[in-house]
Amino acid sequence: MGRYLVLGAVGGIGEATARRLAKAGHDLVLTGRDAGAVEVLAEEIGAEAVVADVLSGGFTEAVAEASGDRLDGLLYAVGTITLKPFERLKDDDFLHDFRINALGAAKTVQAALPALKAAEAGASVVLFSTVAVDQGFAAHASIAMAKGAVVGLVRSLAAEFAPAIRVNAIAPSLTETPLGQKVAGNERMAEAVAKMHPIPRLGEADDMAAMAELLLAGGTWITGQVIAIDGGRSTLRVVRS
Repeated sequence: MGRYLVLGAVGGIGEATARRLAKAGHDLVLTGRDAGAVEVLAEEIGAEAVVADVLSGGFTEAVAEASGDRLDGLLYAVGTITLKPFERLKDDDFLHDFRINALGAAKTVQAALPALKAAEAGASVVLFSTVAVDQGFAAHASIAMAKGAVVGLVRSLAAEFAPAIRVNAIAPSLTETPLGQKVAGNERMAEAVAKMHPIPRLGEADDMAAMAELLLAGGTWITGQVIAIDGGRSTLRVVRS
């Protein structure tokens, strides 16, 4: 069994992935900003808990400590959704999205790198992009720009670390998570967005977690990929009668 670090483990995709990995018998270290919440989850599924906030001064030290001597995989499930018309975006919006989504991911991999390199059978890193990078949606300039940087990071690191460490990303469409509720927080909006997908529903955290588990604990010939889990939205156009 492997040893995996899940950042952003409380709620949403991070928690769904942690539960899958724990059920499969892997050893887990979970991080989150809320000490009480991450400790409760860790106790429930038999994992270690480390408090870590990507915007805090001690973040990289916390990740390095959580990584320990060996990691077989790392999931960075920390993110934002900033949706505003372009003319209303401020410097702080762009910087906030970039620091959490892209820079935070890069700092995490740097801090965990010695432990990832120590994995005997090779390690895996999974980050998150978004369908909005390839599709282009109004009011998504800040978050799509930050997630586009994540795509560049994935491909650069996958090339640099091959074959010892595989690096991939998942690109979801709108998913029913605490973060996603900021976009589809009411039933009417959720139904409207769901109908935009060839498979006409919103994503569920476990849809993403299933792919994350594959990339982390299997998928040993997959690297440098950005895999869309989006109900077909990024590639298909379905005309409904």
